[in-house]
Amino acid sequence: MDSLRGMKQKLFALLSYTSTFIYNDKMHEFKRELFRDLPRFQSDDGPLRLLEIGCGSGANFQYYPGGCVVVCSDPNAHFEEYLRRSMEESAHLSYGPVLVESAERLGPVQDASVDVVVSTLVLCSVRDVRKVLLEVRRVLRPGGALFFLEHVVSSQGSWLYWLQVLVDPLWSRLGDGCHVTRDTGTELQSAGFSHLQLKNLSEPKLSAVIRPHIMGFCIK
Repeated sequence: MDSLRGMKQKLFALLSYTSTFIYNDKMHEFKRELFRDLPRFQSDDGPLRLLEIGCGSGANFQYYPGGCVVVCSDPNAHFEEYLRRSMEESAHLSYGPVLVESAERLGPVQDASVDVVVSTLVLCSVRDVRKVLLEVRRVLRPGGALFFLEHVVSSQGSWLYWLQVLVDPLWSRLGDGCHVTRDTGTELQSAGFSHLQLKNLSEPKLSAVIRPHIMGFCIK
């Protein structure tokens, strides 16, 4: 059973790596807009300290400001080969340890030790969104921020909403736990952050079931 799961994770890492280029091409301008605000959260005592949860193959590295220190966390150890490639291609950054941990368990990361946490296409697939957001608040320093870009459920009652409900069971099984019916915006609103800046968007170039997105940041 463990060997079968390992094979599935290895295949998922490969497929995710190849699809990253397609997604980045379609969402490039949105990512540029989102990460433009990262430098404002750099503290006075050193370079920007950034933790990316569910980092996958490092698809976001190209958007991070030069000199920042990036710590990566992902529960799938099979991403490491692709992650190292992205690190070599993004030499403008410094890198901390790579943690093979789920977003719900960031134990190796100390309390209030990072300026920014980044989550892109992660909260759709975690087992417990609320627990993840509690962990994010724990590791962020006061005044630090969570930056997010996530696909979400469509407006309730719309044709797309019903399509998402219909395909979600199969989608989550094929997509390593990814759900297209998550109301992540509501979860962020109730997570106890002091400020939430959220933008709804829809990218017609994407598959219909993952077309609705939210992006923005929330401050501890």
